[in-house]
Amino acid sequence: MTPPEHTPASQRRALAPDTSRLDPRAARAWTEKMAVTAIGGGIYEIESDSGHTYAVDLLDGKCSCPDHQMRGERCKHIRRVALEITGGRVPAPGHRAIECLACGRDAFVHEDDPAVCDDCRLPSGTTVRDRETDALLVVVETTDDRADEVTVPRQGTLADFDGGDSEETTVADYPNNRYYPRDDPVVRAVYPFSGDPDTPFADLRKYSFPLSRLDRVAPRPDRDPTDAGEYLAPA
Repeated sequence: MTPPEHTPASQRRALAPDTSRLDPRAARAWTEKMAVTAIGGGIYEIESDSGHTYAVDLLDGKCSCPDHQMRGERCKHIRRVALEITGGRVPAPGHRAIECLACGRDAFVHEDDPAVCDDCRLPSGTTVRDRETDALLVVVETTDDRADEVTVPRQGTLADFDGGDSEETTVADYPNNRYYPRDDPVVRAVYPFSGDPDTPFADLRKYSFPLSRLDRVAPRPDRDPTDAGEYLAPA
């Protein structure tokens, strides 16, 4: 079984509490040197101290080792995977390991979430403030699309865009976005009180921003969130 690229594996090492009170399999799970790699879908590859490699299906509680296959025991490999997850060394089922696109730190996120850590990601419904216009918005989604790869319609004059006649530009090249990281993840957000007050939230126009341009804030009813300013990149 070959793990996907960039999937981190824990280092071989012993994990030792007071094993004298544990049953033998639990004690070996703590003390033997094993390397655990998350494959995805709740499957983990275990490289044991003996040099053998086994596959653990944690969701079904199964292991490919002889102890589990022939004796039906909850083997040391299944126990070790649980220990590695609890210790934060490998992701739990339904999660994956990433290098955050915003801050560069290693983190675990849900398998379907963008490669942005919880500290940096702006969840749907988060109130944020635009650093350039001071306007309030509500986040629709944080993506793992880069600002220099997402195109949006141009608005404003050609001088704003350094000339050219293309009808589109990237989020990174949009006026007022040029001083933010070009590889920033793109966040899509709306002005919740703009336009017709009867317009459903899902139908409001979405705008694309570099993540670094938006600050997470608590709602402030004394501010007018429709004061958008002149440089906004439509989604």
